[in-house]
Amino acid sequence: MNDEDSQDYLSMAVDLALQNVREHGGRPFGAVLVRNGAVLATGVNDTVATHDPSAHAEMQAIRVASQLLHSPRLDGCVIYASGHPCPMCLAVMHLTGIREVYFAYSNKDGEPFGLSTASLYEEMAKPLPQQSIAMEHRPVHSADHPYALWKRRSDGPLHTAKGAMAEFG
Repeated sequence: MNDEDSQDYLSMAVDLALQNVREHGGRPFGAVLVRNGAVLATGVNDTVATHDPSAHAEMQAIRVASQLLHSPRLDGCVIYASGHPCPMCLAVMHLTGIREVYFAYSNKDGEPFGLSTASLYEEMAKPLPQQSIAMEHRPVHSADHPYALWKRRSDGPLHTAKGAMAEFG
């Protein structure tokens, strides 16, 4: 992909963000998902309209592309986002096999507007016991282990010796 194409896709993501604010009163985020030089999907931040905190622009584009490709894997896809992807969106990109992300506005750019996720990145970088969400492992023993059942019933190319990341990352 050349730099000119990359800038065009970033401009498209920014245009989606602007359109989302102007026409829908949504948050100022847009995303374009590209594979082999073709736009597979776009998305805007729909958290205001849907009351769904996971309806970020990147997530929306990933959902559409996954449905279009009939696969949770998006290897070879590139995301162009208007803003710095949040930790949730970045995690999903890892899980789906997306290995390239370009964004137009940084967390520093978003900070004066309350649109930075830098504090979330800082929080998630802390060791689990130091994070603001209490998390504790409490094993449950059942007659059938859900993971073992999944392994017995799974087949196909997504289920390999790599374990869980074979399907998602």
